[in-house]
Amino acid sequence: MTTTAPVADARALGLAHYAARAALESVLIRHGLTFRQHITLRSVVVAEAPVEHDALVAQVTGSLKVAAAEARDVVGELVAKGLLTAEATQVRATDAGHALYAEVGAETGELSARVWSGIPAEDLAAAGRVLALVTERANAELAAMGA
Repeated sequence: MTTTAPVADARALGLAHYAARAALESVLIRHGLTFRQHITLRSVVVAEAPVEHDALVAQVTGSLKVAAAEARDVVGELVAKGLLTAEATQVRATDAGHALYAEVGAETGELSARVWSGIPAEDLAAAGRVLALVTERANAELAAMGA
């Protein structure tokens, strides 16, 4: 019996995204974070320096495809939780923010290692190229729609 590999399409991408996101969110919820908060916190922590508030909002808006008001709300939530501080026009991660990000990162790193384990490097490279192209094209479509 011959089986054929599934074709990569929007449904396959969506199923992979939602499965991986659900796994990630199962970790985040135990740490009191939402997906949006995690992505926003990550943006500040990896910057390793204060981030301009407006630049952070733009980055989160572009990454998560949410309205700027929603991104600003998430920044405010992280400030209220004591994970970020807002000083004038800049945002920085607090010690608690760095610690939580490291803790979540260790746990999700183990999860990610199990999910990606055993996939040949050439398959990962091909998938990376395809996903980058799909992202580029989808972003172009959003831009053309004025979204």
